[in-house]
Amino acid sequence: MRAWRIALLAVVAVVSVVPVAGAGPLSGKTVVIDPGHNGGNSSHPEIVGKQVWAGTRWKNCDANGASTPSGYSEAQHNWDVALLVQTMLTKQGARVILTRRSNAGVGPCITRRAAIGNQARADAAVSIHADGSLNTSNTGFHVIVPGPAGQSPRMLRLSHDLGILMRDALRDQGPTTISNYIGENGLIKRSDLGGLNLSTVPKVFIEIGNMRAPRDYRVMESAAGRQRESAAIVVGLTRFLLQRRA
Repeated sequence: MRAWRIALLAVVAVVSVVPVAGAGPLSGKTVVIDPGHNGGNSSHPEIVGKQVWAGTRWKNCDANGASTPSGYSEAQHNWDVALLVQTMLTKQGARVILTRRSNAGVGPCITRRAAIGNQARADAAVSIHADGSLNTSNTGFHVIVPGPAGQSPRMLRLSHDLGILMRDALRDQGPTTISNYIGENGLIKRSDLGGLNLSTVPKVFIEIGNMRAPRDYRVMESAAGRQRESAAIVVGLTRFLLQRRA
């Protein structure tokens, strides 16, 4: 049991910080990018399956995530996109924090992912994901904003504002269309996600598409598609951050 706890501490206390490269429009802003899941999750069910309090219910520490038919994992996709977003934001002067250092680890738990943004007092946080619906006709992206559980009224409003700007950027510049199977006009409220419920900073989740639908997974598997996804995320974040400054 002691060895298990040591292992858990080793994998959840993982944060990657990129120093600000120089002055820019986002100078002085802190952004947390949370690439969902991790490449080693499936090999450590004893860690991933640990129950943690997600603000409204008990849930697993983390999850394995989805994958495309060719085996391109959601964890890898999320990591690849996070690195692109990190680079783009840093060039604009932002301080960027990632919730994990690589795609070869485990976790961190959803509670720790929220805590990283809280401790950094981030101006905004985005969790990057992809969906895994088995219905291949289910396509498109949706943005998840927190429901009325856990967050303060002010933070709910700010997270919703971020969600709208992120939805608009992905709709206008992203590589996938608005979801045809979940949410309303690309947005959905959820009260079961610890990463949102436990956040004290503005935060949203992005599900860029269905990894089982050909029109979506071809985008996610391509470098050009991930570049467009990342650029759209940066546009949404930049608009939100500059709007808050104004």
